[in-house]
Amino acid sequence: MADDVSTDAHENGVRRADLRRARARVVGVVSKVVRWVGNAGAALLAIHAVFAIGGANPDNGITKFVATWAKPLALGFEDLFMPDDPKLAVAINYGIAALFWLIATAMAVRILRAIA
Repeated sequence: MADDVSTDAHENGVRRADLRRARARVVGVVSKVVRWVGNAGAALLAIHAVFAIGGANPDNGITKFVATWAKPLALGFEDLFMPDDPKLAVAINYGIAALFWLIATAMAVRILRAIA
């Protein structure tokens, strides 16, 4: 009877350890996905700012693609500051949005890892 109790306790401990490892793996994968999405969003915003500063052709397919994705990722930052120079406005506002994405992503990853 005592052996049954110790065996059950051991099995429960093993199951809990397995669950902790599984949760850690899932949180690790989710953290990586969140980081990739955040970094990709920040990169698109930064590329859009570079295209605007550099005077990229707005009719070019790549420029259109980046601008199409950058607009919703700006999350309201696109008109935060309104300097006279439109290139400067894009650089500042989309640059701030890119920094926001990097900071928000880093915070989200820390929170996820704390959960694990």
